[in-house]
Amino acid sequence: MTESPAPTVPLGEAIGWVGGPLADREGGDIGEVQSVYIDSTSHEPSWLVAKLAGSGRRERGARVVAVPVDFCAGAAGVGVWAAIEESRLRGAPVVDPTRPLLREHELTICDHFGLGEEGGRAAAIADQADGAITSIPPRS
Repeated sequence: MTESPAPTVPLGEAIGWVGGPLADREGGDIGEVQSVYIDSTSHEPSWLVAKLAGSGRRERGARVVAVPVDFCAGAAGVGVWAAIEESRLRGAPVVDPTRPLLREHELTICDHFGLGEEGGRAAAIADQADGAITSIPPRS
């Protein structure tokens, strides 16, 4: 099995971001961090779960997506900043934060963000079997 790299964001820090605003690469407020997915084996953070506001910040049209935690940082006065352009965040596959992620779904999300199997999250789960649960909501 491929060993995953050490997490760049500690679990406690990632959980501390829950409830805060999420900004895109340009600093625009595009949603709110709702939860964190953790690796089903190491229990280290793998994804942030963000509810992206629809146009005009209305509830209607809001999407819930997974954002690569390693592309995020806490920022004073902003909340969480994602080093990802708004259009890529808005086009991300939808997730249900109450359900675990299977290997296939995670690889689809990795592909959307351009995370190939040569390193990072995609490499960490590449050797697992189809249908394997690879990320879970905390306390799952």
